Amino acid sequence: QVQLVESGGGLVQAGGSLRLSCAASGLSFRSYAMGWFRQAPGKEREFVGSSRGWSGSSTYYADSVKGRFTISRDNAKNTVYLQMNSLKPEDTAVYYCAVRLSVVVSTIANEYDYWGQGTQVTVSS
Repeated sequence: QVQLVESGGGLVQAGGSLRLSCAASGLSFRSYAMGWFRQAPGKEREFVGSSRGWSGSSTYYADSVKGRFTISRDNAKNTVYLQMNSLKPEDTAVYYCAVRLSVVVSTIANEYDYWGQGTQVTVSS
């Protein structure tokens, strides 16, 4: 059974930083694409960034977070991270990690196969 568990969310002031973690069990995600998405109240889930399978250094980001957010992996720990810097109030959302059973990344939520439960990030102004 595949499980993804996010952690690291919380309340932070604008300009601050948080690091989210997503620990996977039930599969070795080394060869799979990992994605981060977020959903704010009343809005659709949106793509934040993703990491290509095998080549974890190949990462892709939404324009809204490019230059501020960074995805990294620790394959030995089966964990992916989302480092968020220079946070803005508009980054407030529930953040989800997801795994796609393909090496190729996608920006489309429906193309991911497993999801975590989400972690709340709140950025105060």
